[in-house]
Amino acid sequence: MTLFHPAPEQFQVENVLTALGNPTRLEVVRKLAADCEQGHPCGALMTNVAKSTLTHHWRVLREAGVIRQEPAGREILIKLRRQEMDGRFPGLLDAVLAAAQPAPTADGAVTGGTAAAGETEVASAV
Repeated sequence: MTLFHPAPEQFQVENVLTALGNPTRLEVVRKLAADCEQGHPCGALMTNVAKSTLTHHWRVLREAGVIRQEPAGREILIKLRRQEMDGRFPGLLDAVLAAAQPAPTADGAVTGGTAAAGETEVASAV
C-alpha cells in the first residue's frame, strides 16, 4: 500500500487550514506537536473515535502535507511534518496551535480556544 504524501512545494495553505479547521484533526496535530520526533501508532492517538472516521482524518491531514504515515511492521506510524510545514509556511503551525490553546478567563476558568471570538459573543448573547 502506497500512501500519497505531497512534496512541500505542493502544500497549499487552503488545504492545510481546512485540515486544521476540524477539532478532531487539530487535537491530533496538537498531540503530535507535543512529541514531534516520535511517530505514534494510528490507533493510539484518538481512542474514542471510530477507525473509519480516523482513516478519513488521517487522509485529510496527510494529503494537506501536515502528517506523514509510515509503515512500521504491522502498524502505521504518524509523524507531524513540522520542519517541512515550517519551511513552506513559516509560523503557520505555531500560530494555529497557539490560537487553539485553551485560554483562562478573568475568573480562572479555562475556555476552549478553537472557537472564533465572534462565535463566543453570539453564543453568550443567545
